[in-house]
Amino acid sequence: MNEAGQPTVKRFTKGDTDLCYFEWGNSEEQTILMVHATGFHARCWDQTIAALPPGYHIIAVDQRGHGRSRKPDSLADWSLMGRDVGALVEGLSLTNVVGVGHSMGAHVVVQIADVMPQRFERLVLLDPTITEPEAYQNPPLSADLDPNQNPVSRRRNNWESPDVMFSAFKDRHPFSLWEPEVLMDYCQHGLLSAEDGEGLVLACPPYLEASVYEGFRSLDPYPLVKRITLPVAILRAQMAGDDVTSVRDFANSPTWPGLVNVFPDAQEVHMPELSHFMPMQDPQRMAEYIAAGRKHIRT
Repeated sequence: MNEAGQPTVKRFTKGDTDLCYFEWGNSEEQTILMVHATGFHARCWDQTIAALPPGYHIIAVDQRGHGRSRKPDSLADWSLMGRDVGALVEGLSLTNVVGVGHSMGAHVVVQIADVMPQRFERLVLLDPTITEPEAYQNPPLSADLDPNQNPVSRRRNNWESPDVMFSAFKDRHPFSLWEPEVLMDYCQHGLLSAEDGEGLVLACPPYLEASVYEGFRSLDPYPLVKRITLPVAILRAQMAGDDVTSVRDFANSPTWPGLVNVFPDAQEVHMPELSHFMPMQDPQRMAEYIAAGRKHIRT
Protein backbone atom coordinates (compact mmCIF):
# COMPACT_ATOMS: atom_id res chain seq x y z
CA MET A 1 0.00 0.00 0.00
CA ASN A 2 1.16 3.54 -0.55
CA GLU A 3 2.24 5.64 2.40
CA ALA A 4 -1.10 7.41 2.77
CA GLY A 5 -2.98 4.09 2.77
CA GLN A 6 -5.06 5.33 -0.14
CA PRO A 7 -5.17 3.59 -3.51
CA THR A 8 -4.16 4.87 -6.89
CA VAL A 9 -7.22 5.33 -9.13
CA LYS A 10 -6.75 3.89 -12.61
CA ARG A 11 -8.76 3.05 -15.71
CA PHE A 12 -8.64 0.11 -18.10
CA THR A 13 -10.23 0.26 -21.53
CA LYS A 14 -10.28 -2.33 -24.29
CA GLY A 15 -13.06 -2.58 -26.84
CA ASP A 16 -16.31 -2.03 -24.95
CA THR A 17 -14.63 -2.80 -21.62
CA ASP A 18 -14.23 0.42 -19.64
CA LEU A 19 -13.42 -0.20 -15.98
CA CYS A 20 -12.26 1.93 -13.10
CA TYR A 21 -10.01 0.11 -10.66
CA PHE A 22 -8.04 0.91 -7.53
CA GLU A 23 -4.52 -0.26 -6.83
CA TRP A 24 -2.62 -0.63 -3.56
CA GLY A 25 0.94 -1.82 -3.08
CA ASN A 26 3.80 -2.91 -5.30
CA SER A 27 3.11 -4.87 -8.48
CA GLU A 28 6.13 -7.08 -7.70
CA GLU A 29 4.27 -8.49 -4.68
CA GLN A 30 1.56 -11.15 -4.86
CA THR A 31 -1.68 -9.79 -6.30
CA ILE A 32 -5.05 -10.06 -4.62
CA LEU A 33 -7.86 -9.36 -7.10
CA MET A 34 -11.04 -8.24 -5.32
CA VAL A 35 -14.41 -8.33 -7.11
CA HIS A 36 -17.44 -6.85 -5.36
CA ALA A 37 -21.10 -7.88 -5.17
CA THR A 38 -24.11 -6.60 -7.09
CA GLY A 39 -24.93 -2.95 -6.42
CA PHE A 40 -21.68 -2.22 -4.59
CA HIS A 41 -18.27 -0.96 -5.67
CA ALA A 42 -14.53 -1.52 -5.25
CA ARG A 43 -14.16 0.70 -2.17
CA CYS A 44 -16.45 -1.55 -0.14
CA TRP A 45 -13.29 -3.64 0.27
CA ASP A 46 -11.36 -0.83 2.02
CA GLN A 47 -11.75 -2.18 5.56
CA THR A 48 -10.88 -5.72 4.49
CA ILE A 49 -7.81 -4.40 2.69
CA ALA A 50 -6.78 -2.39 5.75
CA ALA A 51 -6.91 -5.58 7.81
CA LEU A 52 -4.63 -7.55 5.47
CA PRO A 53 -0.99 -8.01 6.46
CA PRO A 54 1.54 -5.97 4.46
CA GLY A 55 3.22 -7.38 1.38
CA TYR A 56 0.37 -7.62 -1.11
CA HIS A 57 -0.39 -5.91 -4.41
CA ILE A 58 -4.14 -5.33 -4.43
CA ILE A 59 -6.46 -4.62 -7.34
CA ALA A 60 -10.10 -3.83 -6.50
CA VAL A 61 -12.28 -3.24 -9.54
CA ASP A 62 -15.55 -1.42 -10.13
CA GLN A 63 -17.47 -3.90 -12.24
CA ARG A 64 -19.33 -2.92 -15.40
CA GLY A 65 -22.21 -0.59 -14.52
CA HIS A 66 -20.95 -0.09 -10.96
CA GLY A 67 -18.91 2.60 -9.24
CA ARG A 68 -17.00 4.71 -11.72
CA SER A 69 -17.00 2.19 -14.54
CA ARG A 70 -19.01 2.64 -17.75
CA LYS A 71 -22.79 2.33 -17.47
CA PRO A 72 -24.32 0.09 -20.18
CA ASP A 73 -28.03 -0.33 -20.85
CA SER A 74 -28.29 -3.65 -18.98
CA LEU A 75 -26.30 -5.99 -16.75
CA ALA A 76 -28.49 -9.04 -17.28
CA ASP A 77 -25.74 -10.98 -19.09
CA TRP A 78 -23.32 -12.04 -16.36
CA SER A 79 -20.79 -13.31 -18.89
CA LEU A 80 -20.02 -9.72 -19.90
CA MET A 81 -18.88 -8.88 -16.38
CA GLY A 82 -16.62 -11.92 -16.40
CA ARG A 83 -15.24 -10.93 -19.78
CA ASP A 84 -14.52 -7.38 -18.54
CA VAL A 85 -12.59 -8.39 -15.44
CA GLY A 86 -10.83 -11.15 -17.37
CA ALA A 87 -9.65 -8.56 -19.90
CA LEU A 88 -8.31 -6.49 -17.00
CA VAL A 89 -6.39 -9.45 -15.55
CA GLU A 90 -4.91 -10.22 -18.95
CA GLY A 91 -4.28 -6.59 -19.85
CA LEU A 92 -2.36 -5.97 -16.60
CA SER A 93 -0.45 -9.27 -17.05
CA LEU A 94 -1.43 -10.37 -13.54
CA THR A 95 -0.05 -13.74 -12.38
CA ASN A 96 0.00 -15.76 -9.15
CA VAL A 97 -3.30 -14.08 -8.29
CA VAL A 98 -5.46 -14.75 -5.25
CA GLY A 99 -8.94 -14.28 -6.74
CA VAL A 100 -11.42 -12.95 -4.16
CA GLY A 101 -15.07 -12.47 -5.01
CA HIS A 102 -18.16 -11.68 -2.98
CA SER A 103 -21.63 -12.80 -4.08
CA MET A 104 -22.00 -12.10 -7.83
CA GLY A 105 -18.32 -11.11 -7.78
CA ALA A 106 -17.46 -14.69 -6.80
CA HIS A 107 -19.38 -15.93 -9.86
CA VAL A 108 -17.26 -13.56 -11.96
CA VAL A 109 -14.02 -14.83 -10.38
CA VAL A 110 -15.08 -18.40 -11.26
CA GLN A 111 -15.63 -17.33 -14.86
CA ILE A 112 -12.16 -15.81 -15.12
CA ALA A 113 -10.39 -18.71 -13.40
CA ASP A 114 -11.99 -21.10 -15.87
CA VAL A 115 -10.65 -19.16 -18.85
CA MET A 116 -7.17 -18.37 -17.51
CA PRO A 117 -6.38 -20.72 -14.59
CA GLN A 118 -2.64 -20.25 -15.15
CA ARG A 119 -2.93 -16.69 -13.83
CA PHE A 120 -4.30 -17.75 -10.42
CA GLU A 121 -2.83 -19.39 -7.35
CA ARG A 122 -6.15 -19.94 -5.54
CA LEU A 123 -9.68 -18.60 -5.13
CA VAL A 124 -11.52 -17.29 -2.08
CA LEU A 125 -15.28 -17.14 -2.67
CA LEU A 126 -17.30 -15.19 -0.12
CA ASP A 127 -20.88 -16.45 -0.13
CA PRO A 128 -20.95 -16.88 -3.92
CA THR A 129 -24.16 -16.37 -5.85
CA ILE A 130 -24.08 -19.90 -7.18
CA THR A 131 -27.32 -21.57 -6.27
CA GLU A 132 -28.55 -25.14 -6.83
CA PRO A 133 -27.80 -26.57 -10.31
CA GLU A 134 -31.48 -26.95 -11.20
CA ALA A 135 -31.93 -23.17 -11.08
CA TYR A 136 -29.88 -22.74 -14.26
CA GLN A 137 -31.97 -25.10 -16.36
CA ASN A 138 -34.22 -23.43 -18.94
CA PRO A 139 -33.32 -19.82 -18.09
CA PRO A 140 -35.71 -17.13 -19.35
CA LEU A 141 -34.98 -15.37 -22.62
CA SER A 142 -33.38 -11.97 -22.21
CA ALA A 143 -36.34 -10.42 -24.02
CA ASP A 144 -38.60 -11.68 -21.23
CA LEU A 145 -36.62 -9.99 -18.46
CA ASP A 146 -38.02 -6.72 -17.15
CA PRO A 147 -35.88 -5.04 -14.46
CA ASN A 148 -38.66 -2.50 -13.92
CA GLN A 149 -40.67 -5.27 -12.26
CA ASN A 150 -37.91 -5.93 -9.74
CA PRO A 151 -38.37 -3.94 -6.50
CA VAL A 152 -34.66 -3.05 -6.52
CA SER A 153 -35.34 -0.78 -9.50
CA ARG A 154 -37.38 1.44 -7.17
CA ARG A 155 -34.57 2.11 -4.70
CA ARG A 156 -34.07 5.71 -3.68
CA ASN A 157 -31.56 7.12 -6.15
CA ASN A 158 -31.11 10.78 -5.17
CA TRP A 159 -29.17 11.84 -2.08
CA GLU A 160 -27.98 15.13 -0.67
CA SER A 161 -24.73 13.74 0.76
CA PRO A 162 -23.00 10.54 1.91
CA ASP A 163 -23.78 11.53 5.52
CA VAL A 164 -27.50 11.68 4.79
CA MET A 165 -27.32 8.28 3.11
CA PHE A 166 -25.39 6.85 6.05
CA SER A 167 -27.95 8.18 8.54
CA ALA A 168 -30.80 6.70 6.51
CA PHE A 169 -29.20 3.23 6.36
CA LYS A 170 -27.35 2.75 9.65
CA ASP A 171 -30.34 1.50 11.64
CA ARG A 172 -32.02 -0.34 8.76
CA HIS A 173 -31.66 -4.10 8.30
CA PRO A 174 -29.37 -5.48 6.89
CA PHE A 175 -27.13 -2.39 6.92
CA SER A 176 -27.40 -2.32 10.71
CA LEU A 177 -25.32 -5.52 10.72
CA TRP A 178 -22.39 -3.82 8.98
CA GLU A 179 -19.38 -2.24 10.61
CA PRO A 180 -20.06 1.53 10.51
CA GLU A 181 -16.76 2.19 8.72
CA VAL A 182 -17.77 -0.12 5.87
CA LEU A 183 -21.16 1.52 5.57
CA MET A 184 -19.50 4.93 5.37
CA ASP A 185 -17.14 3.64 2.65
CA TYR A 186 -20.18 2.38 0.74
CA CYS A 187 -21.91 5.74 1.03
CA GLN A 188 -18.82 7.90 0.50
CA HIS A 189 -17.72 6.16 -2.70
CA GLY A 190 -21.10 4.93 -3.90
CA LEU A 191 -22.52 8.29 -4.94
CA LEU A 192 -21.77 10.33 -8.04
CA SER A 193 -22.79 13.83 -9.08
CA ALA A 194 -26.13 13.81 -10.88
CA GLU A 195 -25.98 14.70 -14.58
CA ASP A 196 -28.32 17.64 -14.02
CA GLY A 197 -26.05 18.94 -11.26
CA GLU A 198 -28.77 18.48 -8.64
CA GLY A 199 -27.39 16.42 -5.76
CA LEU A 200 -25.92 12.92 -5.91
CA VAL A 201 -27.09 9.63 -7.40
CA LEU A 202 -26.17 6.01 -6.79
CA ALA A 203 -23.04 4.91 -8.64
CA CYS A 204 -24.91 1.74 -9.63
CA PRO A 205 -28.27 2.99 -10.93
CA PRO A 206 -31.21 1.03 -9.47
CA TYR A 207 -32.39 -0.11 -12.92
CA LEU A 208 -28.96 -1.62 -13.65
CA GLU A 209 -28.77 -3.28 -10.24
CA ALA A 210 -32.21 -4.80 -10.83
CA SER A 211 -31.09 -6.11 -14.23
CA VAL A 212 -28.27 -8.06 -12.53
CA TYR A 213 -30.77 -9.86 -10.29
CA GLU A 214 -33.07 -10.51 -13.22
CA GLY A 215 -30.22 -12.13 -15.17
CA PHE A 216 -28.67 -14.31 -12.46
CA ARG A 217 -29.48 -17.46 -14.46
CA SER A 218 -27.89 -16.11 -17.65
CA LEU A 219 -24.74 -18.22 -17.23
CA ASP A 220 -24.68 -21.70 -15.72
CA PRO A 221 -21.51 -21.79 -13.58
CA TYR A 222 -21.44 -25.55 -13.01
CA PRO A 223 -19.57 -26.60 -16.17
CA LEU A 224 -16.91 -24.05 -15.15
CA VAL A 225 -16.86 -25.14 -11.51
CA LYS A 226 -16.20 -28.75 -12.52
CA ARG A 227 -13.18 -27.73 -14.63
CA ILE A 228 -11.45 -25.55 -12.01
CA THR A 229 -8.69 -27.54 -10.33
CA LEU A 230 -7.28 -24.57 -8.38
CA PRO A 231 -7.53 -24.67 -4.58
CA VAL A 232 -10.82 -23.00 -3.62
CA ALA A 233 -11.98 -21.73 -0.22
CA ILE A 234 -15.72 -21.10 0.15
CA LEU A 235 -17.03 -19.01 3.04
CA ARG A 236 -20.78 -19.60 3.28
CA ALA A 237 -23.08 -17.38 5.34
CA GLN A 238 -26.41 -17.94 7.07
CA MET A 239 -29.24 -19.58 5.18
CA ALA A 240 -32.96 -18.96 5.55
CA GLY A 241 -33.82 -20.72 8.78
CA ASP A 242 -30.49 -20.04 10.51
CA ASP A 243 -30.78 -18.19 13.81
CA VAL A 244 -29.25 -14.82 12.91
CA THR A 245 -32.43 -13.47 11.37
CA SER A 246 -35.77 -14.78 10.24
CA VAL A 247 -36.18 -11.97 7.75
CA ARG A 248 -36.36 -13.27 4.19
CA ASP A 249 -34.13 -10.82 2.40
CA PHE A 250 -30.69 -10.38 0.89
CA ALA A 251 -29.06 -11.17 4.25
CA ASN A 252 -29.54 -14.89 3.57
CA SER A 253 -26.99 -16.93 1.64
CA PRO A 254 -27.58 -17.71 -2.05
CA THR A 255 -24.84 -20.38 -2.02
CA TRP A 256 -25.89 -23.97 -2.63
CA PRO A 257 -24.50 -26.05 0.28
CA GLY A 258 -23.45 -28.76 -2.17
CA LEU A 259 -21.21 -26.42 -4.18
CA VAL A 260 -18.09 -27.38 -2.23
CA ASN A 261 -18.44 -30.96 -3.48
CA VAL A 262 -18.62 -29.94 -7.14
CA PHE A 263 -15.26 -28.15 -7.24
CA PRO A 264 -12.45 -30.70 -7.68
CA ASP A 265 -10.39 -29.13 -4.87
CA ALA A 266 -12.46 -27.03 -2.48
CA GLN A 267 -13.06 -26.61 1.23
CA GLU A 268 -15.84 -24.69 2.93
CA VAL A 269 -16.55 -23.06 6.25
CA HIS A 270 -20.16 -22.35 7.15
CA MET A 271 -20.63 -19.13 9.13
CA PRO A 272 -24.26 -19.03 10.29
CA GLU A 273 -23.34 -16.16 12.61
CA LEU A 274 -22.72 -13.94 9.58
CA SER A 275 -25.13 -12.62 6.95
CA HIS A 276 -24.60 -12.66 3.20
CA PHE A 277 -22.84 -9.31 3.69
CA MET A 278 -19.92 -10.98 5.47
CA PRO A 279 -17.17 -8.61 4.18
CA MET A 280 -19.21 -5.67 5.44
CA GLN A 281 -20.02 -7.34 8.74
CA ASP A 282 -16.59 -8.76 9.66
CA PRO A 283 -13.82 -7.46 7.36
CA GLN A 284 -11.10 -8.51 9.81
CA ARG A 285 -12.16 -12.14 9.64
CA MET A 286 -12.43 -12.02 5.85
CA ALA A 287 -8.88 -10.64 5.66
CA GLU A 288 -7.62 -13.54 7.76
CA TYR A 289 -9.12 -16.09 5.39
CA ILE A 290 -7.90 -14.25 2.30
CA ALA A 291 -4.34 -14.07 3.59
CA ALA A 292 -4.17 -17.57 5.04
CA GLY A 293 -6.11 -19.40 2.35
CA ARG A 294 -7.42 -22.84 3.11
CA LYS A 295 -4.90 -23.28 5.90
CA HIS A 296 -7.30 -21.18 7.98
CA ILE A 297 -10.21 -23.53 7.33
CA ARG A 298 -10.65 -26.35 9.82
CA THR A 299 -12.61 -29.29 8.52
